[in-house]
Amino acid sequence: MNPKVQWFFDKDTPWQEAFGLLRDIALDSGLTEELKWGHPCYTLNGKNVFLIHGFKEYCALLFHKGALLKDAKGLLVQQTKNVQSARQIRFTSVKEIVKQTPVLKRYIREAITLEKAGRKVVLKKTVEFEMPAEFATAMKQMPELKKAFNALTPGRQRGYMLHFAGAKQASTRMARIEKHVDRILAGKGLDD
Repeated sequence: MNPKVQWFFDKDTPWQEAFGLLRDIALDSGLTEELKWGHPCYTLNGKNVFLIHGFKEYCALLFHKGALLKDAKGLLVQQTKNVQSARQIRFTSVKEIVKQTPVLKRYIREAITLEKAGRKVVLKKTVEFEMPAEFATAMKQMPELKKAFNALTPGRQRGYMLHFAGAKQASTRMARIEKHVDRILAGKGLDD
């Protein structure tokens, strides 16, 4: 048990009991308990294996390389279509966790084995992401925008493309692009 993580389990939330049970399962794995992104994260030699987190409707174990797990029981959930590597096992009750404990332990052991083997998820390259037509047009019209965008890190490029493409209407995509032109020209990402 890491005392820096204790506050997470002491919080009065609807998932407090479930979090405690998931922690017991996690600690039984022999992994190191750390606090990352405000959540208990379980690591092997400094590499993230899984974390515990909760939302309004469910709590979950999130496996950082979940896309590589066999998922024989069909429990893993991809949060959104843009999440490439991580997968969750979701719970809506303590009973579900109790019932699934042996299965969870198997998934955790498999995740540890993958990490020990140094397995990596092959991620899509930035050029494989959808480039909204409006953004392609803006870069044609502003060569300095294209140059600045191409100078961004691949992660920042993906962030912008996903943000722009996430709008359903062309007018919203254009508004998003216009709002962020100055940030791109300054070499900044969406969240910088």
